Parts: sequence; C-alpha cells; structure tokens
Amino acid sequence: MSEFDDNEQVVGGGLFDDPAPAKRRRPEATPKQRALGLLVRREHSRKELTRKLVAKGVSREDAGQAVEYMREHGWQDDARYVDMLLHSRAGQGYGPLHIRAELKLQGIDAELIAQHFEAFPDDWRQIARDLVRRRFGEQGPQDPASHRKAAELLARRGFDRDCIRAATEFDPDEV
Repeated sequence: MSEFDDNEQVVGGGLFDDPAPAKRRRPEATPKQRALGLLVRREHSRKELTRKLVAKGVSREDAGQAVEYMREHGWQDDARYVDMLLHSRAGQGYGPLHIRAELKLQGIDAELIAQHFEAFPDDWRQIARDLVRRRFGEQGPQDPASHRKAAELLARRGFDRDCIRAATEFDPDEV
C-alpha cells in the first residue's frame, strides 16, 4: 500500500502533521549576564554600565551588585576604560579638554584621569597638527580666514591655546 491510498490517512512525516511548535523563549538574562554581554562588546565605565543595566529594567541595587561582581572578577576596569577612551578619542582627533570632560561625565575619578594623561605617550600638539593637515591639506591654512577656521576647529575638538597656536601658527587672542 502506498501512503496516499484513497481511504488511508498519512501517518507521520507529513508536512502538516503537527502544528508549529511553540516558540521557545530564552530565560530572562540575569543582571550579571546582561553586564557581561555589554562588556564583551567594548569597555564601559562603572557609571555607564550601571546606567545601561538600569535602562534595560534592572533595579539599581541589582545593577550595582552586577557591576561590582564584574569589577571583582576583572571584567570591568575603569583604568582600562580610561586607556581605551583616551587612545580612541586622540586617534579621532579630539584634544585633552574634550577627552577629560567625557571621562568626567562617565564618572571617572579625577586622579585616575590625571594618571593616564601623564602616561599618555602621544604629543597633543602633533595630534592637533595632524588634524589641521587632514582638514586643510599638507600646507595647512594659508590665509587668515583659514587660520581662524582651523583654530575654531581645534577649540571645538578640545585643544588648549598652546596646541592651537602650535598647529595653526595663529593666536586666537589676536582676533
């Protein structure tokens, strides 16, 4: 007999035998799992990690405990975060004033920020010069209007007056 005889029903193996199985839901992630999930993507400061966990519906107390657990086990480290952010932002052409402000907003201790800035191997003036060259060409700004634009760019990016003068040969005090 074939499985498709007139008076017989197909038994098993049919395309429409069983209704679609109910979608399996993953169990709700614990605060520690959520914290670790965020940390595997990139470094986070303690404050930022806590804020993100609370935004995902974790209570402040549980978020604080999860962040402390991550710190105790070496998965979250503010010093590593400062180092990562400092090098990343400097590579993007941001100056020390901008980077310090961003780190303070992330709840990083001023002493830790100072330690990392002292140990930072790059020259802020050279970073400013490189940014000006990228924007204005190898010769840099050629006329007073271009010098002013370059100085304004560097000021917006968080460079101090000394770096601006060195990179543009323009004195913002003379404007």
